[in-house]
Amino acid sequence: MNKLVVLGAGWLGQPLCLQAIAQGWQVEGTRTRPTQSSDFERPFYLDEGVVQHRITLRDAWWLCAIPPRARSAESNYLETLGQALLLSKEMDCKGFLLCSSTGVYSDDSGCYSEQSETSLASPRQRVLVGAEQQVLNHGGKVLRLAGLVGEGREPGRFVSGKQLRSSSQGSVNMVHRQDVINAIFTMLNCWDDAHDIYNLCYPSHPSRQAYYQQKCEQLGTLPPTFASDEKVERIIDGSAICRLDFHYQHKI
Repeated sequence: MNKLVVLGAGWLGQPLCLQAIAQGWQVEGTRTRPTQSSDFERPFYLDEGVVQHRITLRDAWWLCAIPPRARSAESNYLETLGQALLLSKEMDCKGFLLCSSTGVYSDDSGCYSEQSETSLASPRQRVLVGAEQQVLNHGGKVLRLAGLVGEGREPGRFVSGKQLRSSSQGSVNMVHRQDVINAIFTMLNCWDDAHDIYNLCYPSHPSRQAYYQQKCEQLGTLPPTFASDEKVERIIDGSAICRLDFHYQHKI
């Protein structure tokens, strides 16, 4: 039986767990405070530098989907990840996959592929790049996710009426949650043939103004305003993973 440990069974990790279970996988998903409603949830957290957990699956695939809000310079994210990597090795992990972010690339205009240089300009970028390096040093692989959309995270709702710091003419780089889940299974099924790093980003890149205007109109919400109208064409190229017979199926 296939086995999967998901670190961070939240907005992305929980539906991944449920899909894996539906496909006959044995699954354990971690949270700092597990609920009582999901039998697959297990605690996993650091207590004064010591990892506390109830993970039991040996010879399993491991996926780190710890939420972005935990990946700040002030958090213990890097230490938590380091402890997870050590634990996964002790439990004969088959492979460790990290959900990272396309935020590792510069904010400047350009087309960014997996071969593009990463940026260390901000504290968050330094955390992201440090996390990736930890995983790669342990023989793991990395998925760099664009902005996530999906059920409960509709663009026309989370930007409604807001003053965004970005430009109205900046390019949208997003990916649907279900495409991310499908890509994760693709990576696990093609592990030996897969590269170490892949971007995940839907291949359509409208301007932020056009995109959010449409999404707000669909929901009847107030569109956002922008800090500028500067032309910024920052494009994330997420096409490389399609060579593993993966296809983007869910529009953003």
